Amino acid sequence: MGSFISFEGLDGSGCSTQAYFLKRYFMFKKRACLLTKEPTNNLIGGLIRGQLTHEWKSSMKCLQLLFAADRAHHLEKEIEPALKKNFVVISDRYKFSSIAFGSLKTDVDWLTKINEKFRDPDLTILLKVSPETSIKRIKSRLSFELFEEKRKLEKVCEVYENFTGGNIVPIDGEKPIEEVHEEVVQIVNEKIKGKEIETIL
Repeated sequence: MGSFISFEGLDGSGCSTQAYFLKRYFMFKKRACLLTKEPTNNLIGGLIRGQLTHEWKSSMKCLQLLFAADRAHHLEKEIEPALKKNFVVISDRYKFSSIAFGSLKTDVDWLTKINEKFRDPDLTILLKVSPETSIKRIKSRLSFELFEEKRKLEKVCEVYENFTGGNIVPIDGEKPIEEVHEEVVQIVNEKIKGKEIETIL
């Protein structure tokens, strides 16, 4: 069985960048690796992105159920098959994002309940940045999404703070990209040490 690693944090925390850098690291080491993300690029993921960019509208509960459906499909079709082949699976966001961001307008206990049956990653890297840093980094985008306002980000931060311990490791995402990457690599190597990971032929 392979290793499942996820990246979490506020928008602009560097999840996508660090997930890509980690994949590049494993490719250099000739280790089989799958880089994926949530929401996915599948049909359900497209519906989710449509609501986040205001192309259509539904209730927050409907949105969270779409996230759960997308995650179930993601696990069945991509993550689990890759893990069975001894791949390292790296996901740019996973279920903790649903709980943290969903908490803005939906009950946290309900969110936790609908996500509790989904497997936990072997390691979750929580990239911590302030709401101010998040907003500064995302200002360069053409448009803001549903959750990208300071007071909302502050609440999301509070929920993320409850996710420490166990397989969740916080990292200071305010540091330069290369420094963050080096810390990620160190933590990942400690976590998956001793696991046999299929070499890319």
